[in-house]
Amino acid sequence: MAMLELAEGGQLYYEWIAEDSGAAGKPVLVFLHEGLGCTAMWKDFPARLCARTGCRGLMFDRRGYGQSVPLRTGRSVHYLHRYALEELPQMLALLDGRPYVVVGHSDGGSIALIHAADQPPGLLGVVTEAAHVFVEEVTLAGIREARAAYGAGKLRGLSRYHGDKTDQIFGAWADTWLRPAFSRWNIEYLLPSVACPVLALQGSGDQYGTEAQLRAIESQAPGARTAMLADCGHTPHLEQPEAVLAAISDFLQELEAK
Repeated sequence: MAMLELAEGGQLYYEWIAEDSGAAGKPVLVFLHEGLGCTAMWKDFPARLCARTGCRGLMFDRRGYGQSVPLRTGRSVHYLHRYALEELPQMLALLDGRPYVVVGHSDGGSIALIHAADQPPGLLGVVTEAAHVFVEEVTLAGIREARAAYGAGKLRGLSRYHGDKTDQIFGAWADTWLRPAFSRWNIEYLLPSVACPVLALQGSGDQYGTEAQLRAIESQAPGARTAMLADCGHTPHLEQPEAVLAAISDFLQELEAK
């Protein structure tokens, strides 16, 4: 089991995809999971995307998730910035300077945009699925519903992925987003600094966000394009995998042509 030692202590679990078969000159695809996710919860999508595009892939469990170490302390309203600007760069050191594209889902998409706004060397592009750039009432309503379901004993399947960290990570996710101070969380001010191309995807039936998220990204990130996927909820890569594979593959081909 591959583990990365963090500078501040603790270890993060990571996996390479097609480590030895990725074509020379192609970017590494770095996958950032959702707010209750982990590497295993991507299912076979990363492997399918890497096989289709000829790219290597890297995915990992952030602190608190999956097979990585538990959270050390409670979360602040800036937790996504910390993942993007403190933890992610340590994982990217594994790339040894190879160019990369970040593929982020939900929280992972927001982290990807924060990371991109820092204009790191080697970043060629960003793909987001169901990313948030500000808090909507529909987001909070969806989280309240999820918290009630978890309290009623539902969603306990998460323990298969997070083990004895499940209560901690669910509470950190729900409690942080529902904290009154978090209602003012907003990263739109960063979008004009995202210099690389962005493909932002969202499901038309996303229970945690509306089209306003896509419009904000498209109007403020200079190189952004968006796509709304019909008959799709909050997890496009599992609900509409063929459409997502095609959209990302086309995006990567255009990056390579530049």
